[in-house]
Amino acid sequence: MTRNPEMVVISDIHLGTYGCKAKELMKYLQVIKPKVLILNGDIIDVWQFKKSYFPKSHLKVVKKLINFATKGTKVYYITGNHDESFRKFTDLELGNLKLCNKLNLEIDNKKAWFFHGDVFDASVQHSKWIAKLGGKGYDLLIQINNAVNWVLIKMGREKYSFSKKIKNNVKKAVKYIGDFELTASELAIENQYDYVICGHIHQPQIRKIETKKGSCMYLNSGDWIENLSALEYDNGVWKIVYFDEIKDQLETNNEVEEELLDLEIKDLFLMKNIVL
Repeated sequence: MTRNPEMVVISDIHLGTYGCKAKELMKYLQVIKPKVLILNGDIIDVWQFKKSYFPKSHLKVVKKLINFATKGTKVYYITGNHDESFRKFTDLELGNLKLCNKLNLEIDNKKAWFFHGDVFDASVQHSKWIAKLGGKGYDLLIQINNAVNWVLIKMGREKYSFSKKIKNNVKKAVKYIGDFELTASELAIENQYDYVICGHIHQPQIRKIETKKGSCMYLNSGDWIENLSALEYDNGVWKIVYFDEIKDQLETNNEVEEELLDLEIKDLFLMKNIVL
């Protein structure tokens, strides 16, 4: 059965990379019909687009996201570092679809600030080639991880995440995540926001952060490479939805898939040539 949350936030899909879990995301998108859908950066991975990898499952997600807008959902596409080429079109509006770098909304009389989060990343801002090299290395790590997990599943064992292990055990990674969350929250508190909602670090989170100047709720929607997560807001409550926790419900959903827009892969590569 289709659910109708007031708001859904998704980030870091990285369409156009081998790590993207487009099929799983599509299953999730088919059972929601939000009033507002916020795409919080790194939706299409323009950095990796040159290798001409864009399977039909990825194209299907693009079609579905556009269909939300054509069927009454207000869709905000916030640019991230991997789709920064779209920033030249900031504030473009096409019907219910708006492209922006950041977004301020009032949600039930509370102020919310949405942005991707790469503004805090010095490697992206000052040494872009290093960041891009790191992105390719991450993509290779995910490919290797996918192969290992295929073997583990065949052996009846649980999947394993290399990058999660690195993030959770390498002190610098743990510190970076902590610093990111605190920096975003401090800025939100200074500007009197009740919520600050980010992506970028692929770390789903909802937690209250307090400083001497006040407090706010920090939220992160995670990603669709490892965590397969989204944020949903409904009836005054935020929650993190994980695909692994709802996949059994999705797999038994027999609803007929809606007809999607007539969009072909060549159209996306035409768009790539425009934005690069």
